[in-house]
Amino acid sequence: MDISRPGSEEFDFDWIVVGSGFGASVSALRLSEKGYRVAVLEQGRRFADADFAERATQLRRFLWLPAVGMRGILRLAPYRHATVLAGVGVGGGSLVYANTMYRPQGDDFYRHPQWAELADWRTELAPHFETALRMFGVEPYHGERPVDGLMRELASELGVPHGYRHTPVAVYFGQAGKTVPDPYFKGAGPDRTGCVRCGQCMLGCRYGAKNTLPKNYLWLAERAGATVVPELKVVDVVPLGGARGADGYRVRARRPGLVRTGAREFTARGVVVAAGALGTNELLAACKRRGSLAELSDRLGQLVRTNDESIPAATTSDHAADYRSDIAITSSVFVDEHTHVTNNTYGDGGGLLALTYGPATTARTTPGRWAQFLCAYPGYLLGLLRDRRWSRRTVIFTVMRGTDVSLRLRRGFGPGRLRTEAVGTSQDGVSAVDTAKRVAALAARRMNGRPLASLGETLGSAPLTAHFLGGAVIGADREHGVIDRQHRVFGYTNLLVCDGSAVPANVGVNPSLTICAMAEAAMSHIPPAATGGRSG
Repeated sequence: MDISRPGSEEFDFDWIVVGSGFGASVSALRLSEKGYRVAVLEQGRRFADADFAERATQLRRFLWLPAVGMRGILRLAPYRHATVLAGVGVGGGSLVYANTMYRPQGDDFYRHPQWAELADWRTELAPHFETALRMFGVEPYHGERPVDGLMRELASELGVPHGYRHTPVAVYFGQAGKTVPDPYFKGAGPDRTGCVRCGQCMLGCRYGAKNTLPKNYLWLAERAGATVVPELKVVDVVPLGGARGADGYRVRARRPGLVRTGAREFTARGVVVAAGALGTNELLAACKRRGSLAELSDRLGQLVRTNDESIPAATTSDHAADYRSDIAITSSVFVDEHTHVTNNTYGDGGGLLALTYGPATTARTTPGRWAQFLCAYPGYLLGLLRDRRWSRRTVIFTVMRGTDVSLRLRRGFGPGRLRTEAVGTSQDGVSAVDTAKRVAALAARRMNGRPLASLGETLGSAPLTAHFLGGAVIGADREHGVIDRQHRVFGYTNLLVCDGSAVPANVGVNPSLTICAMAEAAMSHIPPAATGGRSG
């Protein structure tokens, strides 16, 4: 069948999955296993292990900016209140994620008022967390490097020595550099190579050790019959026959880039929108605005989360120091019921990231921060020109908080562009930025160095976040959410949202596992194809 041309008497596919990240790949596998014909449409390219960048300076292989020919794995999207990091490519965020797989720790997530009355979520999600942990081969990190000692010291300095622990990670350690038959799925998965502990996980693993979606969910989905179509960006989802999806959907896509080329259309009985929280919000907002999905809830774009996150750093003045870790994240400190801190490394290849940081400032106002920055930055930049070991001498920290802070997305300037609006502050009166500054300052003192902050945070009050969530969240009805507890879009048949945009609250830890578990739960409600395949 030529999947570029919709058939006149039947659908091209039973289900089209938009995106190929965590929620998308879970959906693709489970739908394929249930006997459906599934297509996965991904705007990014397909990467072999050898295709990933060796250094962040290899921009065409690392950054996603298709308008100028960059088709890498990392998209940076600056907004007024956050600078969002998102993954692109077949495998979505798993290509660039830090392998870290935590469940939400406290009750704030499971009992958030947005969805608490709909289910006992801790109990309902528990078996799906277990499934996702098994699928990703998660195990605790074992090792001890100088950065782990630093994290232990930070835990003590923060008054929570008991809050330190090694992270649960999705990495095949095995024998370093040795390739073996699939160790996870009784031979049904790809060959795997033992981790060489280079610490460059977030540039894309070139050795086949990182447990990404193309090594598990997506691999198995394709073996089960799913069709993955890379380098196609979905731009519209249109119900057929004038109904609200009861007669199926037409999905329009094109090759991403400055010039709009390669337009294609597909038809399907159902659609799973799972383009990542950023991509899903952009797509659904465009569909609502142009009228193709006019009945989407007006709650679309509400309760957008950043995991209340900030990503500071600290760098030592000791040019012989080496704070690289074996893998991207090895240690965590749970500071209190809301706050979680991890270390991060890009190994030797992350030197370019030095240009995205600058000396931390202490002023409370934007003009004050600018003044301090302009005084300190020339010396920082001169130091970079003299020394190319920044990524060895620097520890990046991810500070996440499970507080009830949110943003709102509104229509911005330009096609498909959105803008953020602030909604409120955290319930404990502490901001992620304040916590991040404290962590960076304490670390810098321990390292005999200086604290750093991201440029977006210093110059524009837009801290970095790698965990953009919400915007199309679960709710009791269309007045309170965009999707129901089974991830079905209110007002439409066979239209689901199964990615980070469905998450109703900050999780306070790396959210990849949570997104997978929620998608597993959503797919558990889809009947097998033999029963008719209607989801709503």
